[in-house]
Amino acid sequence: MASNRPAPAAPFVPSQQQPETFGYGSYRTDEGPWEEWNPTEESIRPVRGRHRVAKQRGGLARSSTVLGVGVIAAVGAGGMASAQTGKPPVSISLPDLPNVGSLISDDEPAAETTATPLSDIGGTAVADSEDTGTAHADAGEALRTRIMAQAEQQQVQVDTKAQAATEAALAKQAQEAAAAAEKKAAEEAAAAKKAAEEEAAKKAEAERLAELARQYTLPTSSYTITSTFGQAGSMWSSGYHTGLDFAAPTGTLIKAIHSGTITEAGWAGSYGYRTILTLDDGTELWFCHQSSISVSVGQKVSTGDVIGRVGATGNVTGPHLHLEVHPDGQAGGIDPMAWLRDKGLTP
Repeated sequence: MASNRPAPAAPFVPSQQQPETFGYGSYRTDEGPWEEWNPTEESIRPVRGRHRVAKQRGGLARSSTVLGVGVIAAVGAGGMASAQTGKPPVSISLPDLPNVGSLISDDEPAAETTATPLSDIGGTAVADSEDTGTAHADAGEALRTRIMAQAEQQQVQVDTKAQAATEAALAKQAQEAAAAAEKKAAEEAAAAKKAAEEEAAKKAEAERLAELARQYTLPTSSYTITSTFGQAGSMWSSGYHTGLDFAAPTGTLIKAIHSGTITEAGWAGSYGYRTILTLDDGTELWFCHQSSISVSVGQKVSTGDVIGRVGATGNVTGPHLHLEVHPDGQAGGIDPMAWLRDKGLTP
């Protein structure tokens, strides 16, 4: 850049040193010598060419570009401060400065430049601050919405799991209740079936006994049971009673208990007059102490046929019928009372 012509040197006089308007510290002797420069119209005449210097006004060269940059920096700093502190922006209204070409005196036309009004700069900075705050607010709201959505999703998952567990527990309880009810029903059905079977068995037994009762009959009537099977006593040679005694008056009729064949009829020592009736299954019925016998050996008799009369023959203390039962003709007999009851008869 072209510079002004140097002014003629003036003699340096230290005692005439003037205090500096701007400076740091006291006057330094290693600097200088300084000489006063007073520009004149001749010294500031513009130089023809590409490089030009603007005219000085009031001893200070001002450039719209430099001043504009400073104002922009100031306004920007003010806008940042306003955005940081949160205070409402303050509008700055400054007149638009002329461009650099108006400050340069030259015959050649200067390039056109466009100056941006400071009011627009301030407004743009404020708008940017507002946009930034809005962007932060939108980002915060988006983050909050996302967190709430995640929390809600987690809560939904927890509720779903809890509901599934509850439904599983209810289903298990229902299955257990159904199984218990089914088991109880099965037990009740089994008990009912068993009771029915027992009832049917009792009924069948009653029918069987009724049928047997029609086939079997008691050996006599108008009697009294005086001695039972197995009763101990010295009156019997075996030491115990081997039959069942029906005490009745002498001459009371003795009947055939069941149909069979007469295999013995006559005197039998201590048994007196005895008749043996052998049934079809081989069971022998002994009718002892008779006063008379009405049948003979080999004779077929039916249920209820008279075979003799009650007496007191043999080893006795009074008139009675001594009845013994010998299955398959065995020597040792069984209890006649039990055998008669098995045939549906109650002595």
